Amino acid sequence: MCNALSELKGKGIEISAEEELGAKIAILLHDIGHGPFSHALENELLSVHHEAISIHIMTVLNEEFGRQLETAIAIFTGNYPKPFLHQLVSGQLDVDRMDYLNRDSFFTGVAEGVIGYDRIIKMLTVIDGNLVVEEKAVYSIEKFLVSRRLMYWQVYLHKTVLGAEMMLVKIIRRAKELMARGEKVSAASQALDFFLQNQERDTAVKKHLTTFCCLDDHDVMATIKNWCRHPDKILATLSRFMIDRRLYKVKLQSEAFDPAFVQEKIKEACTILDISEEESDYFVFTGEASNTTYSLADERINILFKDGTIKDISQVDNALIRHNLSSTTKKHYICYWRI
Repeated sequence: MCNALSELKGKGIEISAEEELGAKIAILLHDIGHGPFSHALENELLSVHHEAISIHIMTVLNEEFGRQLETAIAIFTGNYPKPFLHQLVSGQLDVDRMDYLNRDSFFTGVAEGVIGYDRIIKMLTVIDGNLVVEEKAVYSIEKFLVSRRLMYWQVYLHKTVLGAEMMLVKIIRRAKELMARGEKVSAASQALDFFLQNQERDTAVKKHLTTFCCLDDHDVMATIKNWCRHPDKILATLSRFMIDRRLYKVKLQSEAFDPAFVQEKIKEACTILDISEEESDYFVFTGEASNTTYSLADERINILFKDGTIKDISQVDNALIRHNLSSTTKKHYICYWRI
C-alpha cells in the first residue's frame, strides 16, 4: 500500500497526508474481523461475514481514538469521494491480493504464485477518480490473474486443505448438534464455549465484541484435543482424526461422482464405525468447489491505452484473456473416511 500510494503521488495524483494514513489504516484493519481459522469456520461458528465484523471493530476503535479513523472507515466501506483509495483496499487488483499471492507462494514453495507486483504498482494511475493500469502492464496483469487461479487449485483448494477444513467444520457442526439436544459439550475456553452455545448468531458478535476478540485458533485446537475423550463416538472420532492428522481422503474431478461409488463409501463407514446412515454424513459427503479467474460482477480492472481509451481487461484484444479470463472452473469433490 505504501508503494502504491507513493507511486500515485509521484504521478501527480493528489493524496493528502490524512488520506494516505486512512488508506494504510484501512488495509491494515480490513481483515481484523476474521475469527478462528478464517474462512473455514466463518459460516459454521458465526453467521456474520468477517468484513461486517471488521467494520464494527473499526467503528469501536474510531470512538476510542477520538474519531481519528473516519477517513479509514470511509475508504474501507467505499464511501470516500476518491474511489481509487477503496479499490486499492478491496478489488480484483487490490494490494492485499498482490501481497498474499507472493507471500503464500514463498511459504508453500509453489512458484506459480510469484507475480511482478512491483511492475503492476509502477503502472498504476488514476483517471476520473478510478484506478487504472497503463497498457504496458497488460501481460503482468494477465500473469497476476492466472497465478491467482493456479494458487487456488494448487494451494487454497488443494485436497489436503479441503479435507482439513471440512473436518474442522464437521467437528464444530457435531458439537453444536449435541448442544442443541441438551447434551453437555464444553469448550476449552470461555470465549469459544460462549459462541458455540449462543443462539443469537447474527447479533452475538456486536453485543459481545470483547469476547469475540479473545477467540483464536488455539481455543479451537485445545477444545478439539479435549473432545477426543468425549463420550459421543462421532465427535470423539472426528477430533482424534484431526489431532492425529488422519484427514478425510479427498477426490476432485470435473463431473459429479457416481452415486454407487458414494453409497459404497457410506456403507463402508457405517459398517466399520458402527454408525447409522444418517450419521455417516460426518464421514462421507460430496460438494462442489469453484474458482473464477476474473469476475465481471466485481470491481473491474481497467486498462488505460496510449490513445486515452480505457477498456476492461476482459475486452483487451488478447486471445488468452478474451476467451478464458471470466470462465469459472468447477470441480466436484468427495470427502470420505480414510480406512
